[in-house]
Amino acid sequence: MTTPWGGDLALTRFPEDPRDRLRAWDASDEYLLRHLAAEGVPLSGTVVVVGDRWGALVTALARHAPTQITDSFLTQEATRANLARTGAEPGAVRLLTTQDPPPERIDVLLVRVPKSLALLEDQLLRLAPAVHAGTVVVGTGMVKEIHTSTLRLFERILGPTRTSLAERKARLVFCAPDPALARPGNPWPYSYAVPEGLGAVSGSTVVNHAGVFCADRLDVGTRFFLQHLPDTRGARRVVDLGCGNGVVGTAVALADPAAEVLFVDESFQAVASAEATYKANGVPGHAEFRVGDGLAGVASGSVDIVLNNPPFHSHQATTDATAWRMFTGARRALRPGGELWVIGNRHLGYHVKLRRLFGNGELVASDPKFVVLRAVKR
Repeated sequence: MTTPWGGDLALTRFPEDPRDRLRAWDASDEYLLRHLAAEGVPLSGTVVVVGDRWGALVTALARHAPTQITDSFLTQEATRANLARTGAEPGAVRLLTTQDPPPERIDVLLVRVPKSLALLEDQLLRLAPAVHAGTVVVGTGMVKEIHTSTLRLFERILGPTRTSLAERKARLVFCAPDPALARPGNPWPYSYAVPEGLGAVSGSTVVNHAGVFCADRLDVGTRFFLQHLPDTRGARRVVDLGCGNGVVGTAVALADPAAEVLFVDESFQAVASAEATYKANGVPGHAEFRVGDGLAGVASGSVDIVLNNPPFHSHQATTDATAWRMFTGARRALRPGGELWVIGNRHLGYHVKLRRLFGNGELVASDPKFVVLRAVKR
């Protein structure tokens, strides 16, 4: 990526894959950086960057000691790698998660607009007390990511908002903070009850932090999965991989208090939701909650069952790379005879990948939209 200050940055996504053709930045990142340089925006105060997807923005601004706030473990790892690759001083960028207390004062707030409007709402409400009348607030995103509802959210929480002209299908959002604005209360996290007829978890409380998939209701895929979970009795360790709000792992723990359940997700919001869901239901037994890159760090052969509903989007890109890495990690972590249970849309063809990786694959259940598949490590 070429910066407006005359430097070229070698940036990659995480985990780094030479076969990956997707870049670690896009036109909206470049547009924002050009604007900061062209307008001479002072960057000597506290600079906060929210939603920087692979660390491109904070890496370009590293000499100004920015703070990055992200919901993604993978983004943090990419940022660390990109900073090291470009020779930035250790500690040049302060890395915070969406679950950490934000800075007390913000002089420049740069927002990469997220896909989730709820996550944007939650973060703007959390950051608003630190914004003052002189704070420079600039959002950025591709045209297809910035909607009227996006602008209304900035306006309702921070102050008067307008947009730039589009350049290379990217657009900027300019907001003039109004400290006297009466802000709404933060509705997140949000809780609801699991519908009846879904096994041991029926009637239980689900807690969702903003940005977690289907945060205001139980999605149809998860409902279908809950109706076809394996009998875990006799399994010592069960993993809810890509746990989201944790309802699947909580269902296992409620049905089998002897099971040790590991909840894993790369989203800090998701793991916080899973822990809150688990605790809200007073589940007996032992559970562990881990933010990380799939099953990396989990000992080989230490798991009996992995339950997985893999995503098939990486930001705006449709890809099966994440699912493949989840399946590969599951095979390594499973003991011989251990099982991977997967739910997915019919058209994704996960059965082909499972047979290729495990040498077997069984259709457990299906409906017009979803399939539940089972693969055994031999």
